[in-house]
Amino acid sequence: MKKVQITETVLRDANQSLMATRLPYADFEEILPEMDKAGYYSVECWGGATFDSCLRYLGEDPWERLRNIRRLMPNTKLQMLLRGQNLLGYKHYHDDVVEKFVELSIKNGIDILRIFDALNDFRNIKTALEATKKYGGKNTVASGCISYTQSPVHTVEKYVEMCKELKTMGFDTICLKDMAGTMSPYEAEHLIKGIKDAVGDMPLILHTHCTTGMAYMTVTKAIESGIDVIDCATSCFSNGTSQPATETMFYALQQYGIKTGLNEDVINKVNDFFKPVKQKYVDSGRINAKSMATDAQALVYKVPGGMLSNMIANLTDMKAMDKFEAALAEIPAVRKDLGYPPLVTPLSQMVGNQAVTNVLLGQRYKQVSKEVKNYFKGEYGIAPAPVSKELETQILGEGGKPVDCRIEDAKRTGEDFKKAKEALGDLARSEEDIMSYICYPDQTMKFLTDRKAKEENICKYSIVEA
Repeated sequence: MKKVQITETVLRDANQSLMATRLPYADFEEILPEMDKAGYYSVECWGGATFDSCLRYLGEDPWERLRNIRRLMPNTKLQMLLRGQNLLGYKHYHDDVVEKFVELSIKNGIDILRIFDALNDFRNIKTALEATKKYGGKNTVASGCISYTQSPVHTVEKYVEMCKELKTMGFDTICLKDMAGTMSPYEAEHLIKGIKDAVGDMPLILHTHCTTGMAYMTVTKAIESGIDVIDCATSCFSNGTSQPATETMFYALQQYGIKTGLNEDVINKVNDFFKPVKQKYVDSGRINAKSMATDAQALVYKVPGGMLSNMIANLTDMKAMDKFEAALAEIPAVRKDLGYPPLVTPLSQMVGNQAVTNVLLGQRYKQVSKEVKNYFKGEYGIAPAPVSKELETQILGEGGKPVDCRIEDAKRTGEDFKKAKEALGDLARSEEDIMSYICYPDQTMKFLTDRKAKEENICKYSIVEA
């Protein structure tokens, strides 16, 4: 009997897409033991924007969050999304930092590392792959991920060649990451069949979003074409900019006689638990109606769910939601100027923020972000297609050319760790604290300072009570 397994995304990408990753651990802790009985292929619970959000908005230690999930879900594979050389930040890190981050991720509970590069520049995922193989056990999975998009330079043939390269590199599985939900059923069929012919029985995973309304059709065609694993979200946190519904896909697959390994009673209990959680954030306005809607215009904008929810949150904070449609319309133009990068973190944020800046200032590239400047300098890798010569000249000067800035220097020197330890002093109690600071120095410094002050206050209170 054919089998298609399901990854549950509610703890990471589903809430990242619908509510900009603002779901605190306390809101889902109670349901974790039940989720552990569901029979998921994996639960995606870490990586992506969770690390940043924990430190910046939720007042949580992301490492402690992971350890707690691991403790309460001992029988389920925990999965994270890792941006290769970018880790979870917005710049490339030295190889020794990448290696240590992977080591600590596995040590704290991660079983599956889904590793990608925003530009599909596979030099930027090599170190993370090698570290996964070095520190992971026999059940640790390195999943090579392709950032899927459409453009004049992205073709089925090119994607098939990419998958061959991922297999040659030594990845255990391959994931097609359709972050904007723009993959059509037609494209899914031709792409997946082509990849399956090229890589044989290597497990193939599809990650897509419901943003454009095509996800269910695309996933169904992918299943017919040989996909092995699909990403879904418990139904109350599904659809809109999120993933297809777990229970819905389970029901459909069951009628086709396709096994999923899921326990129907458990997945229904999981959804019942999350219904009031979601409603709380709908009532508070944290989940915006736009994030829950279908917008076929995303087929033009190529905007992923997390990027859309962040744009909405940022424009709402700036009281500039009246500029939302204009900012969306500016995104394809900025993307073309940058050589058609796939819109996935950090490129999605860079393109989206630049589009918003262009619209708010009323003039294109009157102000160019530091990240976009670094992109043109070559610090993120090789652009898929030629960039705008006019913008390149504005940033690099007449005759200026990007340099291939893939970080090769200072390998395993420990310089980043030394500086971080000196900066934190006695605030750092673990390698995880130091790693958090390397990734997000300002947010980590504030978090660790607050943690120390809170503990000192508790100590003073205890002494007075005694």
